[in-house]
Amino acid sequence: MRSNSLTARVLLLASAWSVLALVVIAVVISTLYRQGVERSFTDLLRAQLYNVINSVTISNENTLAGSPQLGDLRFSQPDTGWYWLVEPLGNFQTAPLVSSSLGASKLAVPSILDVPFDNRYERYYTLTDQAGNRIQVAETEVVLDGEGRAARFRVTGNLNVVEDDVRDFSNSLYLALAVFGVGSLVVNGLAILYSLRPLDHARVALGKIRGGEAERLEGEFPREIQPLAHEINALIESNRRIVERARMQVGNLAHSLKTPIAVLLNEARTLDNQHGDLVRSQVDAMQAQVQSYLSRARIAAQRGSILARAESEPALERLIRVMRRLNPDKAFELDLHQPGTLLAMEQQDLEEVVGNLLENAARFADKRIVVRMTTGSHPSSDPDITRRAWIELTVEDDGPGLEPDQITEALKRGRRLDESRPGTGLGLSIVSEVVSEYHGKFTLSRSELGGLKATLLLPGLSKELA
Repeated sequence: MRSNSLTARVLLLASAWSVLALVVIAVVISTLYRQGVERSFTDLLRAQLYNVINSVTISNENTLAGSPQLGDLRFSQPDTGWYWLVEPLGNFQTAPLVSSSLGASKLAVPSILDVPFDNRYERYYTLTDQAGNRIQVAETEVVLDGEGRAARFRVTGNLNVVEDDVRDFSNSLYLALAVFGVGSLVVNGLAILYSLRPLDHARVALGKIRGGEAERLEGEFPREIQPLAHEINALIESNRRIVERARMQVGNLAHSLKTPIAVLLNEARTLDNQHGDLVRSQVDAMQAQVQSYLSRARIAAQRGSILARAESEPALERLIRVMRRLNPDKAFELDLHQPGTLLAMEQQDLEEVVGNLLENAARFADKRIVVRMTTGSHPSSDPDITRRAWIELTVEDDGPGLEPDQITEALKRGRRLDESRPGTGLGLSIVSEVVSEYHGKFTLSRSELGGLKATLLLPGLSKELA
C-alpha cells in the first residue's frame, strides 16, 4: 500500500497506538507489581523482626536467651541471605544471638547517621553479605527489662527473591500481552480493511467510469458513503447535460453559419477570376477559422470531463485508409506499441488533429509517412497533469522538412511557407490550439526520415484513479 493510502494510514496509526498502549500497560503493571512485592517483602521482614523480638529474653544468668522459630528453613542454611541477629547494647555485656545461617559471618552495617531510624524507631537498608547476596536489613532497638538493658535486633532477607518474583511475573505478563497484542493487531487490521472496503469499491467504480466501462457509480455503499456516491452520480449527470447542451449550441451555430458562407461561395463564382479567387480564398479562411473557434468552444465545454474518451486504434486506422486512397502514390505506415489505448479527448478532436497532420505530411512527403504511438510523460509542475497517463503520437515524412526558423513561422495562424500548394495555412495552428486545450503538447522537429516530425503529447485514460 502506498504511503498516501488511507488504509495504510489507518492501519499504521492503529497499530502504532496499540503497540504503544501495550508497552505502557506492561511497564505500568510491572512497576506496580514490583512496588507491591517490595512492600510485601518489607512487611515480611518487619513481621519476622517482631517474631525475633518476642522470642528473645534475658536469662537468669544475665545473658540473651531465646530460640526464634521463623518457620523458614533458609534461616538455618548457610549463606542464604536470610539471617537474624541480636546484639546487646550499652553496659549489657553478653554474647549475641545469631541464626545458624549467618554463623560467624559479619554484616557491614552502616552508621545511624547514614541510615537513621524512622518514627517507628526502625530502619531499613540494603547490604551485600560475604556470600555476595544482596540483602535487605530490618533493624530496631528494644529495651528488654526494667533495668534498662537493651539489644539491637536485625532480620535480613535475600532481595533475589524479589527480583526472581518480579522477573517471572514480568515474563508471564509480557508473553500474555504479546499474544494479546498480536491478536488485537490482526483483529484491528481485519476490521479496518473490512470497514474500508466500500471505499475501495468506490475507487474501482470510479476507475470503470474513467475507463469507459460504466457511466455512473454502481453498487451498494454504507450509509456514510452513499451520499457521496449520490453526489458523484449527480455531478456526472450534470456534466453530461452541460456537454450535450454545449454540443447542441455549437452545432446550431455551425448550421446557422453554413448557409451564409455557402451563399458567399456561390456569389464568388459569378465574379471575374481575380476577384472571385480573392473572395473564395477569404471565405475558405473564414470557414476554417469559424470551424476552429467552434471546435475550441466545444472542447472548452467538455474539457476535463470523465466522459470524454476516444479509441485511438480504430480512429488512426480509419484515417490511414482514407489517406491511402487519396494518395495512392505514397506509403502510409501505422505503428501502435499499445493497441487499444484510450485517449481522454473527443473522437472528433482526435481525428481533426491527426487528419490535419496527415494532410500536411501527404502534401510535402516524397513517398513515405509513418505514424507511431507510444507512452510518454508531460513536463509540467502541475501534479494533476503529470500524474495521469500520457500518450505520445508522432507523424513523420520523408519530405524536405523545415528549418528551426521555418518551424516557428509555420505554427503562426494563417502562415503558408509554400504558396504553390493548396491550403489556408490554418492546419498546424488548429492542431496546436486543440492540443493545448487538452493540456497536451505539440512540437515540430526534424525527422530521421529526412522530413518533418510532428509530435503530439495527448492525455490518456487509465483505469486506476491517481
